[in-house]
Amino acid sequence: MDTLWKLWVDLLDVMGIDSSNLTHYFSPSSVSSSPARALLLVAALLVAYWFLSVFMSGFFYILQVMFGRFFWLARVALFALSCLYILQKFEGDPEKAVLPLCFIMAVYFMTGPVGAYWWKGGGPGTLEEKIDHLDTQIRLLNIRLSRVIENLERSSDQ
Repeated sequence: MDTLWKLWVDLLDVMGIDSSNLTHYFSPSSVSSSPARALLLVAALLVAYWFLSVFMSGFFYILQVMFGRFFWLARVALFALSCLYILQKFEGDPEKAVLPLCFIMAVYFMTGPVGAYWWKGGGPGTLEEKIDHLDTQIRLLNIRLSRVIENLERSSDQ
């Protein structure tokens, strides 16, 4: 429990939040002595998770609207700048940079096209229908590839 608490405090410090006030109220020793504080901690975590999910979905929706088809470029730029900031902040102690970098990686992959496709359901259907759709896409790509190869062979014969 103490290890998780230290990781949480480090994550808050990386985000620029002063966690010294929280340590007094929500440290594992104070929570274990008071059930009311434990309940308050659970409620605070749920509210924090809700605010984070609302903020992230709104932020990436705005980026999606602003950049349209080039949203991937904004994602890569934000990802790269976030990683550079974390690596620069923990330059002398790389062990502390692992957790924030894992968090950034998780956000990067959750905001990708595959994440949005599976979260929204990719249209109506079950997993089998989604797999059939991907199989159809692969067949179409194979047909296009064979046409390109045929055109290249025809142009090389002439």
